[in-house]
Order: sequence, then C-alpha cells, then structure tokens
Amino acid sequence: MVVQPVNVRLMLRTYGKQLTSAKRLARFKRALALSGAQDMVSISREARRKELVERISQEVIENLLVNGQDNPVVTRVLSELEQELGEQVLFDYPLDGGEIQILRQSTEGPQELAADEKMRIMRRLWEITLHNVDDTML
Repeated sequence: MVVQPVNVRLMLRTYGKQLTSAKRLARFKRALALSGAQDMVSISREARRKELVERISQEVIENLLVNGQDNPVVTRVLSELEQELGEQVLFDYPLDGGEIQILRQSTEGPQELAADEKMRIMRRLWEITLHNVDDTML
C-alpha cells in the first residue's frame, strides 16, 4: 500500500485541529469550574425527585411511543389514557422520520387525529405518565 504525502499532511492537519480544539475546551472547562466554584447551589430533595420523575416519565413515553407497550408502567399509562378517552389510540412513527402520528381506531380502520386533538392527547399522556411514575417511586 502506497501512502501519498498529501494524505499524510491532511491527516496531520486534521489531528492538529482536533488537538487545538481539545486544548481550548479544556481551558474553557477549567475557567468555568473556577468561576462557578463559589456559586454552588444545593438542589432540594423535592426538586431532585421532580427532575428524576420527569426524566423517567420521558423514558416511559419514549418506550410507549417507539417500542410499544412492553412493561407494566407503560401498559398502565396507555390503559388509563384509553379509558379516559373512551377509545383505543395508536402511536406511530412514520418510516420517513416525520412527526409522530396518533391514530384513532374506528370501524373503517385507523384514522389520524387533528393537530389540536393530538396536542391534547399528548399533554394528557404526559400528565398521566408523571402521576403514575410519581406514585410508583419510593
């Protein structure tokens, strides 16, 4: 295999840029740590719990929307939502990577919901998930 001098130069130039960027980032982090050392704020226990509940709720919703229902919390959230709505809803991501679709199960087959109804359902889904996660946490 023959190595062209141009390729070696380009590779060394790229590594040099990465090294320079890493040094700048390290200096920036050091300066940030020194300036923020006096501003340490302790987060209350309730705020940490709320943050954790929100993070877990996000995971549950992603699990529901992307992977389907495969755990007890997701099943409980989905059944509570459907009981509240009085109908079965399906969450679907299009293959092209577009926005999530919420479909209503009807006699003619699945039908996509309007944007305002979709937002209402997503908001309610978030509230139900937060409540369920908060109830199941110790």
